[in-house]
Amino acid sequence: MEYSHSDAELVKQPIGYWSWAAYKAVVTQTRGAMAELGTNQPQWWVLSQVAGAATPMTREEVSRVLRDYLDTGEDTLDAEIGTTVERGWTTESADGRLHLTAEGRTFYHQMAAVQGKLLAERHVGISDEEYLTTLKVLQRFIHNTGGQAWHH
Repeated sequence: MEYSHSDAELVKQPIGYWSWAAYKAVVTQTRGAMAELGTNQPQWWVLSQVAGAATPMTREEVSRVLRDYLDTGEDTLDAEIGTTVERGWTTESADGRLHLTAEGRTFYHQMAAVQGKLLAERHVGISDEEYLTTLKVLQRFIHNTGGQAWHH
């Protein structure tokens, strides 16, 4: 790969621009792949939370985990949770707990395979060590600027 600048020049480049450009590229790729399958990123997040929960979660619990993902917000998440119910991917039990349907589980696995493919494409030429360093550096930038990420 050819880089945009020499190492001496790159060290002076603004992290804000490059982190934004990386964000935009990754999110655009992700959303495009999901749109091809008739879904969107928040719906994937909902399915992922419901599928991975040790015990079934309520709408509120799912929203609490996801509301800050890319500044989505609770109103949007509630609507997206509703969409997963309307599409037959999840159901709500009498006590308000969300469960994957058989169709939802199949779709979840299909989407998980797409996510795996996207991850592999993004990691071409990037070692696990480089990836780990990148994430640690980004988290340090967040910390150093007084920002917060979902894991805080």
